[in-house]
Amino acid sequence: MSTLVSERDRVQAVDVQCSDTHIIVTLADGQKAIAPLWYYPRLLGGTPAQRAHYEIMRFGIHWPELDEDLSIRGILEGRKAPGATPPAS
Repeated sequence: MSTLVSERDRVQAVDVQCSDTHIIVTLADGQKAIAPLWYYPRLLGGTPAQRAHYEIMRFGIHWPELDEDLSIRGILEGRKAPGATPPAS
């Protein structure tokens, strides 16, 4: 019996870094997904220590102290959190 593995199932995060302006997710294949932090207001409002405390799950990333969950697919597709607005210039 063969098992069909979708492309979505192959996308796995191995590292996450948050600067003051961006989130950088390193994938198992070595690629990096980078998104502006303002896409995710809960992360943007968190402290550097809170952003550094995350758990990599099968299909996403969880920040327990910020009650934030992001899917890898959503980051790759550039999906923003509802209500996310860019900072004023």
